[in-house]
Amino acid sequence: MNQQPKCALVTGGSGAIGAAICRRLAAAGHRVYVHAHTHREAAESVVRELTAQGLQAEALSFDITDAAQVRQQLELLLERAPIQILVNNAGVHEDAAFPAMSTAQWQHVLDVSLSGFFNVTQPLTLPMIRTRWGRIINISSVAALMGNRGQVNYAAAKGALNSATRALALELATRGITVNAVVPGLIDTSMTRDQFDAETIARLIPMKRAGLPEEVAALVAFLASEDAAYITAQIISINGGMT
Repeated sequence: MNQQPKCALVTGGSGAIGAAICRRLAAAGHRVYVHAHTHREAAESVVRELTAQGLQAEALSFDITDAAQVRQQLELLLERAPIQILVNNAGVHEDAAFPAMSTAQWQHVLDVSLSGFFNVTQPLTLPMIRTRWGRIINISSVAALMGNRGQVNYAAAKGALNSATRALALELATRGITVNAVVPGLIDTSMTRDQFDAETIARLIPMKRAGLPEEVAALVAFLASEDAAYITAQIISINGGMT
């Protein structure tokens, strides 16, 4: 199905999964805003790669936990054109055994994954409603479904994001806007390569391998397309059979 180009914002677009999503959406013809906070140079590298291919991309840098800063940045973007594809991909780990977890570790993870979702999504919702077309895709985690030792904060944040996904999808279902969550399992990134050896991966995952960022991006791109117009309020796992 053919699709008119849209403006897409990918938070955390400088990381492995975020960058793969940016590449896939840009290849589909969309203008992609590649967001970063502390890794602006990585976002700019993705943009250089895409623009060298004749694709449309622009790097952005702001702190999604700062509501006022987010709103200011988004208002500048909305002056150009509505953002009709939003991928809430930004997240952070502050792992610790729960008895030793600090208030700061708990709060930071919730601020990024949950408050960050609100800060970015809420200002974009009404402009998206006015266009009668939109795709909101939240990147969750298998930790929200299975739990994980040392990640009570992260599991709580992503579990709440799943619930928010379903509730917001119901609010927007008659407005031409879908809201879904993608739940990656173990994905092959530099971080997971340091933490999981081949034997552990084979034991945990029925497919005996980690997923690829490009495979997550393919699912996100499908959910962002016209072909996914009847899919909403779904929490969709991509994990090689872990759950």
